[in-house]
Amino acid sequence: MKSSLRLNDNALRYFIFFGLVGSLLIHSFIKYGLLNSFVGFLLPKASAQVPIVNSANGFTPDWSRLSFSDMIISLNGSVTYPGTRGTETRTWTAGQSISEFMELGDFETPQLAIENLNLSTIASVQGINLSGLRLDDFQLTRWQTLPNLVRAVPNLGNRNVNSVIPIRDFARRFGINGGTIADLGRYDNLSNVQLGRVINLRNYPLTSISNIQNASINRFANWQDSRIDGIPGLSTLTWDNLPGLRTLDLSFVAKVDLPLGDIEANRTRSISGSYQDGFNVPCLQNNCAHTEMSGIGETTGTQWISGKFQKVNGGFGILKALNDGKEPTGRNPFGSSFKQVVWNIDEASGSVETAMFFRICKTIPFIGRTCSPYFIGPVPFIEYREKDPIVLGQPNSLP
Repeated sequence: MKSSLRLNDNALRYFIFFGLVGSLLIHSFIKYGLLNSFVGFLLPKASAQVPIVNSANGFTPDWSRLSFSDMIISLNGSVTYPGTRGTETRTWTAGQSISEFMELGDFETPQLAIENLNLSTIASVQGINLSGLRLDDFQLTRWQTLPNLVRAVPNLGNRNVNSVIPIRDFARRFGINGGTIADLGRYDNLSNVQLGRVINLRNYPLTSISNIQNASINRFANWQDSRIDGIPGLSTLTWDNLPGLRTLDLSFVAKVDLPLGDIEANRTRSISGSYQDGFNVPCLQNNCAHTEMSGIGETTGTQWISGKFQKVNGGFGILKALNDGKEPTGRNPFGSSFKQVVWNIDEASGSVETAMFFRICKTIPFIGRTCSPYFIGPVPFIEYREKDPIVLGQPNSLP
């Protein structure tokens, strides 16, 4: 009996001892930043960075060496949402280029003005022979109706039906021969019929609809629904060819002063956030890993909080509900086409890896334009070290 009691007492002592040790470990795990390191280990690292230009205005991407095909996502994902074609699903896989699943409408921003391009311009830069492509290679032709094409392609409506082979074959399916293409589009039974539902667009050269290469992308109906890789040459077109980038305001610049990867609680001088919450969102939680800034006046001591650990409100309209309405905290120094987020922080080397996050945007009839939070990512972006200049962009408000 005494032996049994002695065993129970020993078991109780061991239980109390290991309980105390466990409590101390958990306390240290949180207090001294081990939790941050552990979470950082679980979350994906940015394995590559974009080429940069170190200018007087801070590190900026070398737009002449950056294209959609270079932007590789690090995490799998899938989301279902209301769109122009009813319920739509977007799916992506780690290691995939964003050009394979992002759409033109997601980048409908004045900072890119991607919709002002035309196939002729893209082809001349890329050295593409358009006569070697098929109509089906230009994805948005699949859902154009005849009235859509007449509005989009200069002088197409004045052409005779029989002079444009794809439209001739389309018309013959309905027993119509001759007349102008504009007149053909006035038939009630044809006005809403999509070209790709009647003829096989793969059977026709792209240039069989003359002048289509000179129509800007935004002249076509629902151009926003085309994938990036649905526009010949656009995936690999470097961003220095996108007309809107020349309008960026890069005047608000600071320096990376002190990367702090350990747990930092309740940081209130934040210079990060979102369009919806503003860009001075305090981090009122235990894990506020961040990099401190230095610069002119009150810029010194401000904190760009890591988006791995702090989420903020994002998006607008009905797509705001995606990802529970949340996105990683960060800034948009290079415009609204993507968000720059502080991602991996390494105190030992004094380095800060940032990542790009993207959003889904749709223009829905009778509803208007709506965008999700920036939650599609991470895509490796610029890496900084202590004292490197960093563009903060607008707004230039300080906490």
